[in-house]
Amino acid sequence: MTEPTFRLQDPRPTQKENPYTFHIPSKEELAEVTKGTTVKLIFSAVPASEKYDAERMWVIVEHRDGTNLVGRLDNTPEDIPGLNPGDPVEFQIHHVIDVDWEDPELNARFASDFNNWFARCFVDDAVLERRARVGFVYREDPEHDDEDKYPDTGWRIRADVEQLSQEEYDDTPCSYVAIGAVLNCDDSFVHLLSEPVGSRFLRTEGDTYELCRENQ
Repeated sequence: MTEPTFRLQDPRPTQKENPYTFHIPSKEELAEVTKGTTVKLIFSAVPASEKYDAERMWVIVEHRDGTNLVGRLDNTPEDIPGLNPGDPVEFQIHHVIDVDWEDPELNARFASDFNNWFARCFVDDAVLERRARVGFVYREDPEHDDEDKYPDTGWRIRADVEQLSQEEYDDTPCSYVAIGAVLNCDDSFVHLLSEPVGSRFLRTEGDTYELCRENQ
């Protein structure tokens, strides 16, 4: 029996842990995948590659039977010896992480605003490291060029001081990251993101946010 040269990664655990920054197609979108559809899968070399943890590559579907699919690889692997363009690939529908729709109607129907979560913000590292929840959020004029691929939203996310020692709070650095990376850790303030510049909100004991006045 020929030894496998690759395995396919199940993207669902990663998406569950990172819902705002790791996108997978909806059930409705996956239901439209059929013969001739081009889909993207995550391949890992067997044995493991020394260069890459995984490679994301396109596969053209040739057959579908329920959740079982067979296609042909439509990319050239960087470091998966024995796997070549045109080789058959058997997979399950849950392995699909993206679909390249040639049909304009389907492309429009499944268009997503997912990339909005990659716009940037400043956040205390204690939140990203899950050492503290979000305690205070405010929005100021963006510091970075609006023409950046992922512009600054102006949101500034501070950790809950009650969950840190004063020394930790004073010394914790901050990072400039995708706002989705913060929401992966704590999305309690997601409903506030359309609020205008100048908005300031403090988290209450009841886990709601109250509007702060300038003199507070």
